[in-house]
Amino acid sequence: MRFVIQVVSHADVVIEGQVHGQIGRGFMVLIGVGQEDNEAIADKMVQKMLGLRIFPDENGKTNLSLKDVGGELLLVSQFTLYADCKKGNRPSFTKAGAPDDAKCLYEYVVDRCRESVEKVDTGEFGADMKVSLTNEGPFTIILDSDFL
Repeated sequence: MRFVIQVVSHADVVIEGQVHGQIGRGFMVLIGVGQEDNEAIADKMVQKMLGLRIFPDENGKTNLSLKDVGGELLLVSQFTLYADCKKGNRPSFTKAGAPDDAKCLYEYVVDRCRESVEKVDTGEFGADMKVSLTNEGPFTIILDSDFL
């Protein structure tokens, strides 16, 4: 499983011209599900993400977590995080999870996050989405379950 986590002051997802999800200060997270992923891996990823202390404290040091700042989450499925570009110029996505399995795990991640975070908005699995954000810092973290 792969998460691309961006600290944002604002982020939104538009689908067919309509705002589908929108947050203020928090994390905009792109979520990729791989073939080998399961709920146990998803639990570890969510726990790690929610525990990250990457917001600045009163001294400007990155000491505060999402909960500490009352942050919000925008979670967007993104199978292209599993693109393999080793051969040729056309990426292969064979390492991405099968759509039905990936959707279930994506929804599982959303549900787990909603247990701990007051505001969690989402994109729509499989939809053509327009994602806009204001990245603070910029501060971007990549979490990969292969390295946890």
